[in-house]
Amino acid sequence: MAEVTFKGDPVTLGGKEVKVGDTAPDFTVLNNSLEEVTLSDYQGKKKLISVVPSLDTGLCSKQTRKFNEDASSVDNAVILTISNDLPFAQSRWCAAEGLDNVITLSDHRDLSFGENYGTVMDELRLQARSVFVLDENDKIVHAEYVSEGTEAPDYDTAVDALKSL
Repeated sequence: MAEVTFKGDPVTLGGKEVKVGDTAPDFTVLNNSLEEVTLSDYQGKKKLISVVPSLDTGLCSKQTRKFNEDASSVDNAVILTISNDLPFAQSRWCAAEGLDNVITLSDHRDLSFGENYGTVMDELRLQARSVFVLDENDKIVHAEYVSEGTEAPDYDTAVDALKSL
């Protein structure tokens, strides 16, 4: 498993770590309308999955904005932001930020995404900051588990991986 700290303290990541070359595991999360969403809902699309601890923090907000700004023009691609925030909070964040096209998904109910991608910080029941890029066939072409949860991911490498598909 990836070694991750949060505010300098080691955390245990629950679930199974995924790696480049793996077929992305399915998951079930909730959208802002409390409807279940799965990986197969984006079948045939390139996917950048941005995972954040909470949209209500400055870095998570920046990460969500940056990936949507830098990667939204990629043909046949979708940018998904996953956190354990409640769908109501995610919807409120999108409205407050003036972002209409951002797809925020909540893993608060079942931790399905976090368990299947190894991103649940067990001690905090939050998602560990991470980024995954999947091709149209759900093969993982980029996976980054950010080693310190209060630091930014490598935006350029993730966006370049998406653009190269």
